[in-house]
Amino acid sequence: MSTLHPFDQAMALHHSDLRSGLFTGATSPDYWNMVGPFGGTTAALALQAVLRHPDLLGEPVALTVNFAAAVEAGQFEVLATPVRTNRSTQHWTVVISQNGQVNTTATVFTALRRETWSESDVPMPEVQRPDDVTPIRIGPEGVAWLGQYEMRPVSGQPPSVWDGSGTHSESLLWVREHPQRALDFASLAAMSDVFFPRVWLRRAHRVPAGTVSITTYFHADAAVLANVGTGFLLGRARAQRFFNGYFDQSAHLWSEAGHLLATSNQIVYYKE
Repeated sequence: MSTLHPFDQAMALHHSDLRSGLFTGATSPDYWNMVGPFGGTTAALALQAVLRHPDLLGEPVALTVNFAAAVEAGQFEVLATPVRTNRSTQHWTVVISQNGQVNTTATVFTALRRETWSESDVPMPEVQRPDDVTPIRIGPEGVAWLGQYEMRPVSGQPPSVWDGSGTHSESLLWVREHPQRALDFASLAAMSDVFFPRVWLRRAHRVPAGTVSITTYFHADAAVLANVGTGFLLGRARAQRFFNGYFDQSAHLWSEAGHLLATSNQIVYYKE
């Protein structure tokens, strides 16, 4: 029986020739989402291939993942290629494929950070602390990945009645991995995608929806993430515009100490 955390099992990548940047892996049933893997883990796998590459320079600053086709259960390949390396920055392309067909593409930007003046113009909202918020364990049949997170919603929960009466698209919740696991870049990338589709909240009407592309920006280094440890992150998600089958969704993730760790933006397909 494996002693690895379920997330680490999902992130396991193997290789026969590390210098080529070609890795193999397999989808995890623990992170299944109805008809395919939880998009957050797919994004994290693209980043993981870069983090595992021996030519890596620096730490992640930006990750963009495009979901070109559905990922099927089973084996896949990940090819991470450093397309340009400068003195302190590096640009990567990543391709995930199955049976010779590409289903995910990504770009990653990494950099050697140097200490400079730093500040945040997006303070963490004043909300109840995690211990004062009741956890929920929502897990419809076929959505295993929700069981891998402890979520404590502050506001903007999924509608209890799907009657079309929604008025806004903002949610706030505390979240961390379940069972607990120390935060790192891969898990932060995955948690940037834990929010349910904003169209469900805005319309109070459940419609098919799925992420097409997500970009995550990292505002912390490994030392900052180490200080977070297994603590909760406060997540806020909202949409700005719903138009003819697509909407955007922005998200912020803060540590309990109030440090903004990551922001993300994604474009999501929805159907009437």
